[in-house]
Amino acid sequence: MKKVLVATDKPFAKEAVDGIQAKAKAAGYEVVLLEKYGTKDKLLAAVADVDAMIIRSDVADKEVIEAGKNLKIIVRAGAGFDNIDLNAATACNVVAMNTPGQNSNAVAELAIGLMIMAARNNYNGKSGSEIHGKKLGIYGYGNVGRLLGKYAMGFGMEVVAYDPFLTKEQIESTGAKQCTNLDDLFGTCHYISLHCPANDETKKSINMSKIGKMPKGATLINTARKEVIDEDDLKKVLAERPDFKYMADVAPECAAELKENYADRVFFTPKKLGAQTEEANVNAGIAAINQIVDYFENGNERFRLNK
Repeated sequence: MKKVLVATDKPFAKEAVDGIQAKAKAAGYEVVLLEKYGTKDKLLAAVADVDAMIIRSDVADKEVIEAGKNLKIIVRAGAGFDNIDLNAATACNVVAMNTPGQNSNAVAELAIGLMIMAARNNYNGKSGSEIHGKKLGIYGYGNVGRLLGKYAMGFGMEVVAYDPFLTKEQIESTGAKQCTNLDDLFGTCHYISLHCPANDETKKSINMSKIGKMPKGATLINTARKEVIDEDDLKKVLAERPDFKYMADVAPECAAELKENYADRVFFTPKKLGAQTEEANVNAGIAAINQIVDYFENGNERFRLNK
């Protein structure tokens, strides 16, 4: 009998857990729940004898992967996967997957909410502005970016998108306009929403050369990863431009300092909430167990991340 570890320091909703257990039981698999475990040693002990593991924001680093002596597959229930050491997974012959698209709607809705919150000055009682008629730039036009563009158009916003992996036809078939370089995107948009991964090319790439170009009254929205922001440059822009706002689902290291100095122009969710809806929670959990069963029973590696 194959054993599946569901290791979630931030647990799934009950409906998701019930669905995971039902799917596993139907396949003849055993599910081991490790919730709110707190310390890494508990994760290391739990992964020792399992065939598969489902995680959320939990870190599957080299130590964790090597501790899984029988581990064949790890599935990150969500889109981002920088919490998995892909090189270690490959070295240990472990397949790593994510569940793209399952929480896209939740993140897109949050981005819209953050834009409206910024436009209304964090609801401080002072006169704000409307997002209708404003120009939104989307950096990264994947599942989340396309949904965000659709919703923004519903608010009457002009939408432009930059994505180096998509053609003009692919972008403009959705009703958005293609932007061919980041300088133009940042230089012309009232709002910029980040949906890019954190990798060697993007880390600290959102810096003064980008943020400083944004028009008067601009707002930067980040529901991606905090690592893509150059925090020193972010502090400089906030200090030099009283018209600039920053709203994020991923609080920067300097969050306390920014909130103290610019309370009406910054906002950070208390923890990463992009995928924190009942619907996204269930969708991602069920997708994860489906992918594990499909991998073991049919060899399907469609969402494999490591080669």
